[in-house]
Amino acid sequence: MRKRSRPGRVARRRMRKLNTSVQSVTLCHQEQYVRLIRFLKQKGFTSTILQPAHFSDTGRGLQTLKTLKPGQLLISLPQTCLLTTAAVLSSYLGPFIKGWTPRPSPLLVLCVFLVLERHRSPLSEWFPYIDLLPTTYTCPVYFTDDVMNVLPVTVRGRALEQRASVQELHSSNKHFFRTLQPLVDESVEDVFTYEALRWAWCTVNTRSVFMSHSPSPFLSGEDVCALAPFLDLLNHRPDVQVSAHFNSATRCYEIHSVAGIDCYQQAFINYGCHDSQRLLLEYGFVATNNPHSVVYVDTDSLCKVLQGDNNLEQKMGFLRENEFLSNLTISSEGPGWRLMTVVRVLSLTTMQLGQWKAVLLGQIQCEERERWCTQTICTLCVHALKDTDTALEKISQMLLQCEAPLTEQLGVVMALRQEERCILGKCLDSLITQNQVSIEHLS
Repeated sequence: MRKRSRPGRVARRRMRKLNTSVQSVTLCHQEQYVRLIRFLKQKGFTSTILQPAHFSDTGRGLQTLKTLKPGQLLISLPQTCLLTTAAVLSSYLGPFIKGWTPRPSPLLVLCVFLVLERHRSPLSEWFPYIDLLPTTYTCPVYFTDDVMNVLPVTVRGRALEQRASVQELHSSNKHFFRTLQPLVDESVEDVFTYEALRWAWCTVNTRSVFMSHSPSPFLSGEDVCALAPFLDLLNHRPDVQVSAHFNSATRCYEIHSVAGIDCYQQAFINYGCHDSQRLLLEYGFVATNNPHSVVYVDTDSLCKVLQGDNNLEQKMGFLRENEFLSNLTISSEGPGWRLMTVVRVLSLTTMQLGQWKAVLLGQIQCEERERWCTQTICTLCVHALKDTDTALEKISQMLLQCEAPLTEQLGVVMALRQEERCILGKCLDSLITQNQVSIEHLS
């Protein structure tokens, strides 16, 4: 395997110059963080490489206290510091879980424990960790209907599904919650509210690490999550490479830096090759300069652009049967392969219907048909840009008359919409330049 070269001297100087514009203030002397470190040290945590800090560009994160070389260990968090279902089963909540049928899911178990620990604070064992968790989130499950309505159509449907799944998690487990009355000093209905479970669900969904666990006779479903105090202060950056896993030999969850990090710089991790819609849905933020970002095209938009085609319904049915109507995307460079293939199929005339399968397998059409396809993609971009501009205008109006929680939600949606406008604009410019498409026909 070819060894990957390190950045050259000029690149390193440029990186250092960029980093100097970011200001940071240490948080390690604040009581909350002192309490967390003390709590983790009691459980075996010994790392001194990172310290909590506030950064001018990202907010709270972790800062290196020395230069890390490529491949060096960034953080090692002992299993005893991880909040897992095993830890919950061995706690005061364990007997209630073990005695309940049907068996609860690992997700529900972690959520219930978080709700109880927050209710019992500041006397709870995990209070030093609970106290540093966000009190609210910018995941779509928190969005009001007005904010939902300014999301792109493709992400709005998934956001509504997310909200419905959390509502179902709460409503379908009320009988289980009632059995936990002996653990709380007030009405269990007042403790296990939908809002409390939503907070816990978002905590697990946005902050947990992947860690496979042995099946438990008391739980149902896959158990692959663990909450990692302190480690979860690491922020995501799409261009960073790390190696993260649970080391069965050391019994620690470990993260190694692939490229290395300069001293006093923010340490980042990478959640995966996610586009901004996925980041918004799962984690509640939009990453800047995300190379994986795309704009999704829904089938209604396709049908609207091609509504004059008498055979459109038949063609769409064919594409649906062959599972080609999902993951249709546009990037800054142009349409994705799936979208271009779908448009090529839709370009076929009645006499060419026999070529459908050949087109699905990658056959390119004649020059005239290819030009039609490019024109159609351009029209899709124009329609999407109009929708995005309308949404951004509405968001701006809403921001003038809303309070803090709504402002944060709208800020995330605005970032997504602005990114999509940039992608669509670049794609449209590229297609018009390369193919000499007439802008007058794009409406």
